[in-house]
Amino acid sequence: MRSVLIVDDDKEISGLISIYLENEGYRVIQAHDGEEALLAMATNEGTVDLVILDVMMPRLNGIDTCRRIRETSSIPILMLSAKSEDMDKILGLMTGADDYMIKPFNPLELTTRVKTLLRRSTQYNTELQQGHTDRIQIDGLDINRTTHEVTANGRSVSLTAREFEILYLLARQPGRIFSAEDIFQQVWKEKYYVSNNTVMVHISNLRDKLEKELGYKLIQTVWGVGYKIHA
Repeated sequence: MRSVLIVDDDKEISGLISIYLENEGYRVIQAHDGEEALLAMATNEGTVDLVILDVMMPRLNGIDTCRRIRETSSIPILMLSAKSEDMDKILGLMTGADDYMIKPFNPLELTTRVKTLLRRSTQYNTELQQGHTDRIQIDGLDINRTTHEVTANGRSVSLTAREFEILYLLARQPGRIFSAEDIFQQVWKEKYYVSNNTVMVHISNLRDKLEKELGYKLIQTVWGVGYKIHA
């Protein structure tokens, strides 16, 4: 049974999410602030498969909680927020969240996104258990899809699951230009909307992490077209 940690100080919302997820067969753990969430992660170490994390909470907010979780885990994180401004979404994604939803939301859509994130996580674990070898090397960059690890000039680069998939997609076909729509549909497996800036945020964060270690911009922007890695 897959386990989902719901972190929200609004007990009515966390209770509603719990009902929907439990009806889908998930084991649900609830926490009502960031401190409780970190304690729940430690208490249930290795058994939590996904975190649903509210942004605005007492004691330790969702953004800081996300950062703390990302220090030790690449577990899928779905962030929730009552704020709809782009900067709130960008901040959530750049701290390591894999997906983002605005309150109020449709519980059925949230359940679908949880399933999608868990399915991708299961795929990574299955490949690891089966010993699949899938490795790409570009200059000083080493991308290992089997272990879901990236190193740059011998130093480990910490990426979220989405960032890794974007990098792997671009690196598999160096020289090919991928539009934001291409990337979104292949990585998120969802319909792309023109106003969606999710890909741009992930690319920016990914590029910064890689450039810090490599010393140059690996991912190039082809203005008005998309993104590529030089052949």
